[in-house]
Amino acid sequence: MARLKIGIIFGGCSEEHPVSVKSAREVARNLDTEKYEPFYIGITRSGDWMLCDGPGGDWERGDHRPAVLSPDRSVHGLLVLDQGRYRTIALDVVLPVLHGKLGEDGAIQGLLELSGIPYIGCDIQSSALCMDKSLAYLVARSAGIATPDFRIVMADETIDPDRITYPVFVKPARSGSSFGVSKVVRKEELLSAVESARQYDTKVLIEEPVAGSEIGCAVLGDEWGPFVGEVDRIALSHGFFRIHQEDRPESGSDNSVAIVPADIPEESRALARETAKAAYRALGCRGLSRVDLFLTEDGDVVLNEVNTFPGMTSYSRYPRMMAAADLPLAEVIDRLVSLARKGKTQ
Repeated sequence: MARLKIGIIFGGCSEEHPVSVKSAREVARNLDTEKYEPFYIGITRSGDWMLCDGPGGDWERGDHRPAVLSPDRSVHGLLVLDQGRYRTIALDVVLPVLHGKLGEDGAIQGLLELSGIPYIGCDIQSSALCMDKSLAYLVARSAGIATPDFRIVMADETIDPDRITYPVFVKPARSGSSFGVSKVVRKEELLSAVESARQYDTKVLIEEPVAGSEIGCAVLGDEWGPFVGEVDRIALSHGFFRIHQEDRPESGSDNSVAIVPADIPEESRALARETAKAAYRALGCRGLSRVDLFLTEDGDVVLNEVNTFPGMTSYSRYPRMMAAADLPLAEVIDRLVSLARKGKTQ
C-alpha cells in the first residue's frame, strides 16, 4: 500500500520559531513512516522556504533545496528548485507545525486553501479569530462562556494610568505564548508594560486578573464531535505562568509544573471539558486546539485563550494531556490526518 505523502511545515518568522522546530522534531519522532512519506519544509526566520531532511540538528545549514507550496491547484503540492529546474512533489496532506504569527493567524491557512491540499488544523477564519484574544472573548461571551474583563489599547491611543484598577495583565492581543505579557501592580508600571506589549502587536489588551487556578484542555476533532483529553492544572511556585521563555525549557517551566490529570474535583474537570468543547465549537475550530481556562475559587470556569496549534514538544501540555487519556502522539497524528483528508469540520 502506497504511503501518504505528508508535507510538514515548521520554523517560521514569528518569535515562536524555536518552539516550532522543537515541535516538529517531536512530530518527526512519532510519525509512522510505514504509513507516511514525510516531506519537511523548513521556513527560516527571514522567511526562506526549503525542503530539508528534517527538523533535527542544524537543519538550515544541511542539505536542502528551495521549495514553495504552490497556490496553483493543478500542482497540488510543492515546487522544488533542483539543479536549476523546478520539479513538483504532489502532497496528500499538509501538517503546518507553526506557532504564533503567520502560523496560527490564518496566513498559512490561506495559502493552503489556495493550494487545494487538505491540511490539518483550524481554517482561516477560526485561526484569525482565536489569534486575536479580544475577538475570541467577544465570540465566546456571545456563546455564554465567561471571559476576563478587558479593554483594548490601539496603536495611536494614549491611556491614563490613574483610570485603571490594579493589578492588571497587559498583553499583545495577537501573539503567542507569553511574549510581551506583563503583570502590572502599580500605575507607574503601566505605560512601560504597554510599550513592551507593543513590540509584538500594535493592539494591546489590559485585562483584569481572574482569581483561581490555571487549567487547560487538549481538544481533538472527531467525526462524532470533539474529544477532550485529560485536564491539566498549572501549579505555580511564584509569579505568573510563562512558557517558552525559560532558561532550560526541556526541563519544564522555570516557575511552574503541569499536573496531569489535574488535581481538582471531578465536577470541575467535567465543567472544564464542556466549556472547552463549547469554546472550540463557538470559535469554529477544527482538528485540534488547546483551550486554556481559569478555575475560580467559586468553582466557575473562565476562558483564558485558545491555541489553534499548540506546542508539540517533549514538554508541551497538549501531547501530555492526550497521552494521559491513552492517546499517544502517533495516534493523535493519525486521527488528524484522517480528519483532514475526509474534510471533516469537527
